[in-house]
Amino acid sequence: MKPIALACASLVTLLGACSGGPECTTEPRSAWMSEDAMKSRVASLGYRVNEFKISGSCYEIYGWDREGRKAEVYFNPVSGEIVKSEID
Repeated sequence: MKPIALACASLVTLLGACSGGPECTTEPRSAWMSEDAMKSRVASLGYRVNEFKISGSCYEIYGWDREGRKAEVYFNPVSGEIVKSEID
């Protein structure tokens, strides 16, 4: 492999590893719960949501937990389980 191609391939691999978000599911989007259902689940867990989005293979929220701490939480969009959370 030419040096420039090798450097590009390494960069692509590194950027993929640095994307920050976890892999929450390998299921197709047709198997995901609806955004409304996920928002209800998040609320039932005590989170107040400032931003709700799809991030890769996850539903992700930015908001606050039930104690009022800032929260960034990734959810499995099929089961609704928490995959990763960062609480400040």
